Amino acid sequence: MTEPRQARPSVATGPSRLVVLAGPTAVGKGTVAAAVREDHPEVWISVSATTRAPRPGEVHGVHYLFVDDAEFDRLVAEDQLLEWAVVHGTHRYGTPRGPVEEALADGRPAMLEIDLQGARQVRRTMPEALFVFLKPPSWEELVRRLVGRGTETDAERERRLATAVEELAAESEFDVSIVNHEVHDAAAELVALMTLGNN
Repeated sequence: MTEPRQARPSVATGPSRLVVLAGPTAVGKGTVAAAVREDHPEVWISVSATTRAPRPGEVHGVHYLFVDDAEFDRLVAEDQLLEWAVVHGTHRYGTPRGPVEEALADGRPAMLEIDLQGARQVRRTMPEALFVFLKPPSWEELVRRLVGRGTETDAERERRLATAVEELAAESEFDVSIVNHEVHDAAAELVALMTLGNN
């Protein structure tokens, strides 16, 4: 269910609408983004760069741009990232600036799927974007999803859960919240937000 926050008049004033999707770890941001990609190919979705290793099934250039520390340092030094952050105290993630600017210039609905730190940076540089918080139906469901992934060690899982508590507390910083009860429903709500005000 979509829950509106205080509206900002600068949102949805033109055809090129940027939506920034963020939320706590394991809430399903990547899964919802994949559903948007599958169900709504007209939406351009940014591919983040990261220094972490690929998880099983992840493809370079589709899910992430997997880069080493030296390449990430170069992207930062050359101001080629719209935002970047160290996530969970271990790996760096960032959004390449050029493709975002190109998609918006082409008038395509565009989406960034990023973490809370990144969303805060984008708000400073692109305040006209619509910031959407994806949240779990409950804390218990978030824990179940994180444990169910089976991709983290016990220490990593504990670190992610501690981070999730902080991330959930930031919901009020966003313009709209969507509860991720069902992936394709959440994706449809997200895409509907991209078209509001563009008629």
